[in-house]
Amino acid sequence: MKFRRIHLWWCTLGLLTLQTACTEDHKKVVKTEPITFTKEGELSIYKAQSDSVLTTLDIEIADTDYETQTGLMYRDDLADNQAMLFIFPDVAMHFFYMKNTKIPLDIIYIDEELQIASLKENAQPLDETGMSSEVPVKYVLEVKAGLASRWDLNIGDRISYAKIN
Repeated sequence: MKFRRIHLWWCTLGLLTLQTACTEDHKKVVKTEPITFTKEGELSIYKAQSDSVLTTLDIEIADTDYETQTGLMYRDDLADNQAMLFIFPDVAMHFFYMKNTKIPLDIIYIDEELQIASLKENAQPLDETGMSSEVPVKYVLEVKAGLASRWDLNIGDRISYAKIN
């Protein structure tokens, strides 16, 4: 009889400990570091008619599956002189959306000859509507919303870029 009481007491204590531990684990908050910009190259945009430089940008390069799927998601800010260049292995129709993207963006679709083929200005944060390149492209450049208009970008303007080590 005494053994049963001790056993019952230990079982009760074990269940209370387990319940407390599970409740405390549930309350834990996962903190993540903000994603910061990492310069991986430089990109210049040129006016088609005059060949004059419209702007030069520091770029992050998305060329892996993970990077192209994530893009600028979860970022809190992007400076006017920063951009993300997506480099695809194929020339195809590409679709972008703003899922988990907090920054309004201009999305610039670029063909394999490095000419602007189409653009979507002022893509709104968190909008999951697909935005088509409208024509087959190999590159996509994302910049802060409003810059394409400020630079007076047009179809046919072109880019050049270089990766840095």
